[in-house]
Amino acid sequence: MNALEELKKHLRPGKVYRRADLEPWSTAVDRHLKDLIDEGTLQKMSQGLYYYPAKASFGEVPPDEERLVAAFLKSEDFLLTSPNLYNSLGVGTTQLYNTCVVYNHKRHGRFELGGKMFDFRLKHKFPKELSEEFLLVDLLNNLNQLAEDKASVLNNVKVKVLGRLETGLKRAVNAYAGERTKSLLNGWISEALLPVGMEGLAHA
Repeated sequence: MNALEELKKHLRPGKVYRRADLEPWSTAVDRHLKDLIDEGTLQKMSQGLYYYPAKASFGEVPPDEERLVAAFLKSEDFLLTSPNLYNSLGVGTTQLYNTCVVYNHKRHGRFELGGKMFDFRLKHKFPKELSEEFLLVDLLNNLNQLAEDKASVLNNVKVKVLGRLETGLKRAVNAYAGERTKSLLNGWISEALLPVGMEGLAHA
């Protein structure tokens, strides 16, 4: 068995590899990478990033976004999201965006990986998983970047927030909101908690 075939024994369909991942199995990584790409075993996703396509009855399966981003960052400490997810909140957003947002601690900027654009944003804190509470806070953090009628969306969010003042939403506000968003949301919450007849005094 030649060196290239020996290297291929270590590759697994559906996995994303960095050049450094292949070094333990090859003494001529660059030559072997070129051979693997030429024969179609690997696909180049970006500089130094390669995908071994998994096969299905309808053809090749595209790389999983989570695996692609994890290989690019060399870390699994990130949150993958999209402005499209705001549409599930029922606050009047309907636009579709062709960008995935990646909150992380290592990279900042827009990078094309496997033909898809990813917007990497450095963020001090983000949850391990998406939640409706986080998406509400995130929408307000990014309101100025949306194409919708911002005043209408803002009013719809206010109605939704004031209709559900549970602890989970307060935690999301305090943990993930920017200062402008935090001030806005906490102001709404304070108004909602005032005794009946006291609202006017709050603005006196």
